[in-house]
Amino acid sequence: MAVIRPISIYLIFIGVLLMLSGCSTYQPSQVSNICGIFRGETDWYEDAKAANKRWGTPISLMMAIIKQESTFRADVRPKRPTFFFIPLPRRSSAYGYPQAQDPAWNDYRKATGNWSHDRDDFGDAINFVGWYTDVSQKKLGISKWDPYKQYLAYHEGWGGYSRGSFNKKPSLLRVASKVQSQSETYNAQLKTCSKALDDAVDGWF
Repeated sequence: MAVIRPISIYLIFIGVLLMLSGCSTYQPSQVSNICGIFRGETDWYEDAKAANKRWGTPISLMMAIIKQESTFRADVRPKRPTFFFIPLPRRSSAYGYPQAQDPAWNDYRKATGNWSHDRDDFGDAINFVGWYTDVSQKKLGISKWDPYKQYLAYHEGWGGYSRGSFNKKPSLLRVASKVQSQSETYNAQLKTCSKALDDAVDGWF
C-alpha cells in the first residue's frame, strides 16, 4: 500500500487552498471608481467589453446600473419580511449583481439561449444588462447613451415605462438622475485607464 509522505500532504493542502482562493468572489472596495474596479479584477473588464461589443451599450452605463442595483454584490436579494419572528416570502425575486427578477431573467435566457447563466456571475449579469438595454432601445426607442431613461425602463419594466409609471415616483426619478451622474463619471474615468486595462488584458506583444 502506498504511503503518503508529509511533503505530499503539504502540497495537497496548498493545492486545496489555491482552489478555494480561486473560487472567492471579487468585491470591489471603491465602487465609485470604475478604473479601480477593473484594475482589481481584469476579468470583469473583459466581460464588460464583451457585453459592449455584443449589445452596443456603453460600459459606463451598464456598470452604473449594476452599481445602483447591487453595489457589485454577487448574492444580494431583498430582505425577507417577518411576522412575529416568522419569515415571510420575499416581495421580489430580484437577485444577484443585476437584481434581475425571475420573469426578466427567464426572458433573457430564452431570448439569448444562455440557459446556464447565473445572476451571481458578473459576466452573465452585465450581459443581461446589455441585453435589457438593447431591447429597451428597440421596444421604446431609448438611446443606449441615455442612462436616465434606460434606468427608468430597467426599474419599471418595458410595460411600466410605456405607461409612464415612473412619473408617480419622485424618489425613483432622483435615483435615475443619480445613475445618470454615475454613468457620466464612469465614462470620464474609463477614458483615463482603458488603454492600460487593454494592455493588461491583451498583453504587450
